Amino acid sequence: MHTQTAIMQLMQAAARKASRKMLRDFNEVENLQISRKGPADFVSKVDKMAEETIFEILREARPGYGFLMEESGVREGTDKTHRFIVDPLDGTTNYLHGIPHFAISIALERNLEGTPELVAGVVYNPISDEMFFAELGKGAYLNDGRLGGADRRLRPARRDSFDSSVFATGIPFLGRPGHARLLKELHKVMGASAGVRRFGAAALDIAWTAAGRYDGFWERGLATWDIAAGVLIARESGLIVESLSEGDVMETGDIICTNEALMPRLKECVDFE
Repeated sequence: MHTQTAIMQLMQAAARKASRKMLRDFNEVENLQISRKGPADFVSKVDKMAEETIFEILREARPGYGFLMEESGVREGTDKTHRFIVDPLDGTTNYLHGIPHFAISIALERNLEGTPELVAGVVYNPISDEMFFAELGKGAYLNDGRLGGADRRLRPARRDSFDSSVFATGIPFLGRPGHARLLKELHKVMGASAGVRRFGAAALDIAWTAAGRYDGFWERGLATWDIAAGVLIARESGLIVESLSEGDVMETGDIICTNEALMPRLKECVDFE
């Protein structure tokens, strides 16, 4: 039986508490007070309230840790070796349009010898009550509240045939570059696979790939908070996670993720540099 550590219990508790008001407001989307943060990039009161809830819970339990958060940026801590990476609402546009596919993503990064490494991560889907999580060296798991709340070990799909595989990606929105390249990549992947999906929440896309729902995922230009927890969950499930461009995936935000058998062909299709 899998036993959760104190830090994992803390991170999950923060995600669940932050989700409560998020769920209450979800069915009243038209009444939310929304401001424009940039072209097609929305930020709502829900984002900010969820982030502050997560911050307060984690800071109280680990007062020295630093933070990197989507809405409020960097908050330095006295402990320079640990920081939480928080996306309070991944899939904001889905949420604001009443589409029930979004998540809370929290990761813990440790830097003991000048090389940061992800040591814990959770991706929580409030709508389905699915908690995807992992700790370094301990495997990846799913706790599905609808099925009694037992932790189930995540195993990615083992398909080795590209033409029977389903892949996920993200599509650049208004004001973001890369539309032409993505269309070329989609043409190649769609023509050789069983299909491509785009659901609009990268953290969940990566977690779903770790769970075997997708056979692979790729996207460019993601922020650190979009992928941090997902990267650890995917790797701990047994998937290969690499950067689509030169550098570490946590720095580039250009991610490709699949199993060993499918990786060479997917790289060919998606203009791997």
